[in-house]
Amino acid sequence: MSGVKTLLVDAGDADIRLDRWFRNRYPGLSHGRLEKLLRTGQIRVDGRRAKAGLRLAAGNEVRVPPLAAETAPPARSKTTAAAPSEADLATAREWVLYRDGDMLAINKPSGLAVQGGSGVTRHVDGLLDGLRFGAKERPRLVHRLDKDTSGVLLLARNAASARRLTKWFRDQDLRKIYWALTVGRPELEQGRIDAAIAKKAASSGAERVVPTADGAEATTYYASVESAGSRMVWLALLPRTGRTHQLRVHCAEILNCPILGDRKYAADSEPVETEGFGAGLHLHARSLSLPHPGGAGARRARLDLVAPLPPHMKQSWRHLGFDTETDGDPFAALEI
Repeated sequence: MSGVKTLLVDAGDADIRLDRWFRNRYPGLSHGRLEKLLRTGQIRVDGRRAKAGLRLAAGNEVRVPPLAAETAPPARSKTTAAAPSEADLATAREWVLYRDGDMLAINKPSGLAVQGGSGVTRHVDGLLDGLRFGAKERPRLVHRLDKDTSGVLLLARNAASARRLTKWFRDQDLRKIYWALTVGRPELEQGRIDAAIAKKAASSGAERVVPTADGAEATTYYASVESAGSRMVWLALLPRTGRTHQLRVHCAEILNCPILGDRKYAADSEPVETEGFGAGLHLHARSLSLPHPGGAGARRARLDLVAPLPPHMKQSWRHLGFDTETDGDPFAALEI
């Protein structure tokens, strides 16, 4: 059909409803017309029929039929952020952990947002031109980390890889392990947390993620790697779902062991002496294991990506005498 478009969902639109995605781009499209287009299969997501409430993921392909001129996408406003300097781009290239023709993996620093927002002018998305390495296309974000969480962040170098990587994140066909330093010690050395969570308005008016029966399913495996008595524990965390602030909430609200440096989710625990510790959130996306998103054959071998600890966590590990070179699978005793 002439005029049919296929639009790729970017990381900034991940987890929003399909009807809202259309409203943002086609403000003149009525809800009734949208429902008819969905009902008749003229709008599809990844080639399949979809409902208005479907939550999109980065990399989804949305089939858009010909629409009237009054529903044309609004012009996107240009960002007011200054272009990154060559020094910034050179620094971004130093973060690269792995690179080939299909994907990049970087070690995102703590304190750097993945994407821009209100008052955020420096972010990974704004530095992607520095990570082209001669390619025609900018790398594409396929998942996110919290601003204050450091560690492995994947970038696709072409549309096909973006689709595969996004699907694997959505279907959990990968293994992510985070390292955290918690205040307090879990009752059990290892285990599984099944606690649904959702954003709720706090008394201050700000939104906060909390455990709630009517929330989205959230599952996290945890295992103690080393401890400093009963006051602090080095935890390995393996999420099986990817909810916003999932690990921080599960540690603080379910284990009653908030992550050191987490100001938003600090449970009612005894404060710890901060002298000798690094400043910042002690949560790091340590490793990611996944199939290669490229072609068939040898290139499909599984990749194991590991990110060194950020400086503030290295300082705390040294202060506590923890061995960062520890190996072995902390979840070997758990059925995952």
